Formats: sequence, structure tokens, C-alpha cells
Amino acid sequence: MMEERWLVGVDIGGTTIKLAFVTTDGELVTKWEIPTDKTKNGHRIPTDIAKSIDQKMLELNVPKGTLLALGVGAPGPVNFTDGSIEVAVNLGWEHFPLKALLEKETALPVVVDNDANLAALGEMWKGAGAGANDMIFVTLGTGVGGGIISNGKIVHGLNGAGGEIGHITSVIKDGASCNCGKKGCLETIASATGIVRLALEEVSTTTHFTRLKDVFEETQTLTAKDVLDLAKEEDGPAKKVIDEVALYLGLALANLANGLNPEKIVIGGGVSKAGDTILAPIKEYFVSFAFPRVFDGIDITIATLGNDAGVIGAAWLANMSVTTNTGVIEMSV
Repeated sequence: MMEERWLVGVDIGGTTIKLAFVTTDGELVTKWEIPTDKTKNGHRIPTDIAKSIDQKMLELNVPKGTLLALGVGAPGPVNFTDGSIEVAVNLGWEHFPLKALLEKETALPVVVDNDANLAALGEMWKGAGAGANDMIFVTLGTGVGGGIISNGKIVHGLNGAGGEIGHITSVIKDGASCNCGKKGCLETIASATGIVRLALEEVSTTTHFTRLKDVFEETQTLTAKDVLDLAKEEDGPAKKVIDEVALYLGLALANLANGLNPEKIVIGGGVSKAGDTILAPIKEYFVSFAFPRVFDGIDITIATLGNDAGVIGAAWLANMSVTTNTGVIEMSV
């Protein structure tokens, strides 16, 4: 009887690196994390990943031959010619040969993509987007990331910058500065950071008592969760902030959907944990901005895989690269 083969999914973050062994059917065997060592401009990261995989195999008493391939997601644009990372500022990488180094360290076939794209693939394979050939995935966290899947394939574009949903210009005049160098990006509004910025602006201009202002005066700080929780409790200023966030998200997603006509829009990231508090107003604005044939039958929903989306998507990527016997990302549902 043939022994089960596993894939390795890796999701490299600024604080931790998530790893998982995943079956070829997409079932998690085990998952774990290691700290991200950013010393020496992140050059130790490939070695740390390889050592951690070996250690986990020893713990499980499983032969190395069980592993088929490794998929890895990293922040920043990817050069798909050689699997290098063009730049990842928070890791200290510039033209970093991630694929080559990981293949050398692990002796496995390696395929690389942007971390947000892999989260989209994870949700498409085993999450809220299951079965969708055309899907928009947006993640609302410290920033706004995303991935666009068309006909079962991730949209990379000419320079690998496809799916940069967070950098759609939303405020065309006097917008807040974004880390990308532009102003008025969706990320400056719809991220957790953007929600806090809008809430602090609201607190500074509100003269009467509100729960939002009370929380700020008690703690001298606000979090996105504070704002979302208070919006759920019908606090006026908090609801105003979330309504503005939903307006710009609904507009951006409707414009994207008018181009793609997707089956599903999946919303993930920490902000999405607020559920209907954020989802319901997004849907209302989406319907008002989208072409009627576009919103007819579309499913706008909250992601279900949470922090596992990246490693599951990475495993999917590895599986497809082995199946096609190539490191080029050509896959379909």
C-alpha cells in the first residue's frame, strides 16, 4: 500500500513563521510556528525553516521521503522567473533568492508566491471560497491585502503586483499618506490602522459624550476592536466610522467585481472577526455600486480558515507545482 505523502506549507510573517504539513487532499496533519529571525537582513530564515521541518519530522518519527514539495508565502512582490523576493522591507530582503535557498536547504521542490495570494488560494481550496473559479479575497488587518482568482488562477499581472487591493485609490483629494508612497489608498481607511485613525479623528471633533470618546479618555488609546465592538453596541460615532469604512470597501469591491464578475468575495483578516457588524454595511454599499448582473447571485462572506489560510494555500501551490512538474503557477480549481 502506498504511503501517504505530505506537502509543506510555509507562511513567512514579520513576527512568526507559520509551518504546516498538509495532505494532498488539503487536510492539516500538524501546524506550528517559529520566530522570524530578522537579524542579518533575514538571511537565516531559509535555514531556520529547513531545520524546523527536520525537527518536526523527527518528532513525528516520519521519514523525510514523505514530503513531496514546499510552498511558501512571503510579504512583498515575487519574481516568478526565479522565485526571489523583490523587496520585503520588514524582513530586510531585497532581491532575496528565497526559492533557491530553500531548495538547497530542504532538498525539496519549492514554489513561492505573495502571502496574500496564498491566503486567497487557501480559502478557495478549503475555506469560504471553496468551489469558486472566480473569486476576490481581501484581508483586513494592519494593512489591506488581497488576491484575485480568475478562472481558477491567481492574477499576478505584468510585474507580479496583481491583487494589490489595498492600494486602490479611494480618497482622491487630501487622502492620508500610505506606506506605499501614495495618498488615499484603501489601506489608509479599511485596515485596522485606518479604522483607528478615523476613530481618533472622530473623537477629536466630538464635543458631546459618547462611549467611543469615553473609552479613549479612559485608556488614551483606541483599537479597531474597540471601534467595531462599540459600533455593534450602536454607539453613534463608532457606527459613523464603520459606515465610512464600509462605504469605501463596498465601492472598491464593486468596481473590482464589475471587472471580474466573481462567484464569491471573501473577506478575511482581524477586522473580519466583527462579522455582520462590518459585513452587512459592506454588502449594502456593494449592491448600490455594482452592476446589477454582477451582484446577482454573488456570495459575499467572511473567511473561515483564519491564520491557517496561508499555509493551506502554500500547500495547494506546492501540490500544483508537483502535479504539473513545474515551478510556474498554472493551476485551476
